[in-house]
Amino acid sequence: MDFNHLFVITISAIFINNFVLNRFLGICPYIGVSKNMDSAVGMGMAVTFVMTLASMVTWLIYAFMLKPTTANIFYLIFSAKEPPDLTYLKTIAFILVIASLVQFVEMVVQKASPTLYKSLGIYLPLITTNCAILGVAFLNLDENFNFIESIVYGFTAGIGFTLALVLMAGIRERLDLAPIPKALRGVPIAFLMAGLMSIAFLGFSGLKL
Repeated sequence: MDFNHLFVITISAIFINNFVLNRFLGICPYIGVSKNMDSAVGMGMAVTFVMTLASMVTWLIYAFMLKPTTANIFYLIFSAKEPPDLTYLKTIAFILVIASLVQFVEMVVQKASPTLYKSLGIYLPLITTNCAILGVAFLNLDENFNFIESIVYGFTAGIGFTLALVLMAGIRERLDLAPIPKALRGVPIAFLMAGLMSIAFLGFSGLKL
């Protein structure tokens, strides 16, 4: 196991190629759930959990069920002449996996913390349609990550998402007390702050590892 490569993946996912501030994925919950710190932390933990498990499960499904290799489970079971190429089903398969994981997280949060479940509101089931979750599954394939690298990338991408969410929540809590012009209150000032944070994180793009 190359720990240096895992370290590079970690720093890249959290800072250099942050899913929210660099790749602009997951903007909906980023703006919608960053009004207070508790909701931001809860959503960040839920997304990190789903991203990590989704990376793990989707990699296994692609490697052993969809990819045309001799390790394909259908090739082994049905003793086909050639391994079947089912990669065209990856989008549907990945969405089904993510939807199942989100349902599981929703049930756990509802049972463990009804207050957090209520504060997250519609944004919790909407994790299913969070493009950051589907994005991490496809990026694992595009980058040719192995199983361990995919898990590390999924987890650290979730940490990066949580970092962006928590930073925004801290700023918005302070903005509520600031004398902001009426026309800029709420979502407009949040978008302006998101743009400034994105510019600030672009500074990490020159980081050489």
